[in-house]
Amino acid sequence: CEYILCGHSERRTLFSDSDDAINRKVRKVLDMGMKPILCIGETKEEYDLKIKNEVCAMQLSKDLVGVTKEQMEDVVIAYEPVWAIGTGLVCGAEDANEVHLFLRGVLENLYDEEVAQQTRIQYGGSVTPDSVDELMAQPEIDGCLVGGASLDSEKFGRIINYVKKEAAVAAE
Repeated sequence: CEYILCGHSERRTLFSDSDDAINRKVRKVLDMGMKPILCIGETKEEYDLKIKNEVCAMQLSKDLVGVTKEQMEDVVIAYEPVWAIGTGLVCGAEDANEVHLFLRGVLENLYDEEVAQQTRIQYGGSVTPDSVDELMAQPEIDGCLVGGASLDSEKFGRIINYVKKEAAVAAE
């Protein structure tokens, strides 16, 4: 085993995993020579209150306490908008990209620009064969954390063989 999920939305909600507990898990995974995939993301209520950035910044800051710049080479961040997991609601690719860009800013404040740019940030909010191409075209999205779709070989095969295309660039 090389990668371990820490802070997955189901653990946070169903088992009330606190940021302190998640932080201990992240550090333990690193101490054991493995690589944590730190999952962060807001609930529907937090999204509706327009505090997703604040929630994600707080989770990231608390969950990475005591993790060194050198250890960040082995940390993967997964942005999981909880409200988009298994609900039929969709986080648009451009919205997800904006959150990823914001997270890079948080990482830059916690560490430096090098860490912010080199940290792999994946998207994990109900990735489907229909959404993967647009998600992976976004410049700040480094990959996908696939949940339920990985249980269907046809869907998963389509996701891992996504079609690389360029993101739409906004007119200036």
